Amino acid sequence: MTPEVLIEIKNLNFSYGERSVLKGLDMTMSRGKVIAVMGGSGSGKTTLLRLIGGSVRPSSGYVKVAGKLVHELKRDELFRMRRKMSMLFQFGALFTDLTVFDNVAFQMREHTDLPESMIRDLVLMKLQAVGLRGAHNLMPAQLSGGMARRVALARSIALDPLLIMYDEPFTGLDPISLTVIGNLIRRLTDALGMTSIVVTHDVQESLKIVDYVYFIADGVIAAHGTPAEVRGSVAPFVHQFVHGEEDGPVSFHYPADSYASDLELENGFA
Repeated sequence: MTPEVLIEIKNLNFSYGERSVLKGLDMTMSRGKVIAVMGGSGSGKTTLLRLIGGSVRPSSGYVKVAGKLVHELKRDELFRMRRKMSMLFQFGALFTDLTVFDNVAFQMREHTDLPESMIRDLVLMKLQAVGLRGAHNLMPAQLSGGMARRVALARSIALDPLLIMYDEPFTGLDPISLTVIGNLIRRLTDALGMTSIVVTHDVQESLKIVDYVYFIADGVIAAHGTPAEVRGSVAPFVHQFVHGEEDGPVSFHYPADSYASDLELENGFA
């Protein structure tokens, strides 16, 4: 049985002024899958998430979520769709003046009419899922980086979304916390049947948990495939990115004139 497509992206183009960022992207993302979006800094990965969430509109082409064209939705329709989406930001973005419990409860109190007794049970259930039920009375300042990221993850699943978008969820984590967060993303995706989009530079950890990978370079899909296909790819860009090599299509040096010529000019020889 073919998995149901949740997100369809077709000939997607986006520019900031005259600077073209995304150029003709075609992507599909199915329900219940973890999809990684990789690429160098400034390649347009986070912009892609903003287009999916409707924060910006495409220059041309479209993003379709659950069969609806995101850029054509009216304001109230877009807000209803966003209640089915969630976002985990790079460093968690917890409310610093609220306890762990109240951080996770925030969306439930904001968007539902559930009684406080039910909210309490649901919050403790979400915290139990990320292993932090015992930390519900702590403040964000009392949490380690890995714990804060797990609280943010519990908050992101508070309303059982169809889609969670992760913007660099592994940044700044120690190896143990990194593995814990990766495994949680996989387990929660499977348990809740949602779709997870992981924007990341952490190739090796991501390839352990994802179902499919898209590589973006210079605004286009440079390569895509399953983790096994990505690991075995001989495409120069993919090979360089997966293995972290200095030499390859992504150059170490910013384009410049001849070094020797610059030295001659500096010393008045030219």
